[in-house]
Amino acid sequence: MDAFFFIPVAIMLALVPGPNNFCALNNGIRRGVGVALLATFGRVTAFAIFLTISAVGLGAMLLASETAFTAVKWVGAVYLFYLGYRAWRSREFHGLELADGVEKAGAAAPVQKSVRALVMQEFLLGITNPKAIMLFAAIFPQFIDAARPAPHQFLVLGSIYLCAEFVSSTVYSLCGKQIRRFIRTSRGVARLNKATGGFFIGAGALLLAARQ
Repeated sequence: MDAFFFIPVAIMLALVPGPNNFCALNNGIRRGVGVALLATFGRVTAFAIFLTISAVGLGAMLLASETAFTAVKWVGAVYLFYLGYRAWRSREFHGLELADGVEKAGAAAPVQKSVRALVMQEFLLGITNPKAIMLFAAIFPQFIDAARPAPHQFLVLGSIYLCAEFVSSTVYSLCGKQIRRFIRTSRGVARLNKATGGFFIGAGALLLAARQ
């Protein structure tokens, strides 16, 4: 199939709500669009690993292994529960001033550290999501032309999909930037933290319910 026709499919798949996209929304609220896009490199790195696994045929093996699927599922769910618990209990809202462009003296190092932490968070959310394995191992082969070299097609389709993830992250983080104006009060911050925590906990529960 022509890679051109895969572009809208990739964008639609990337835009599906999930932990990583909610993370981009949350980062857009708390840090701004630029930082949210930088954090997306963590997600893209995780997905590039899955693409490589699928390209060499190991993705189908992972799907066939109930033990491997369950292990990844539980690790991902536990991490989501941890993020949810931490957000739910939080009474703080770091990063709003910096997201609005108000720099403070001595703030550069904490901001850089925060960006690295957000990149790692996106990576962990992506690498522990068995649904991503299913996407690359089960859906991608449907767009592979058996008469042409598969590795090159995986490279092209994979590159398109990874670019689509940046498109998705941009959309969600822009939405987050718009939401930020409604959470200037301490009550708004508390509601945001509880909503964030509730989503991650709910996503963890849904992940545990996922089947191969």
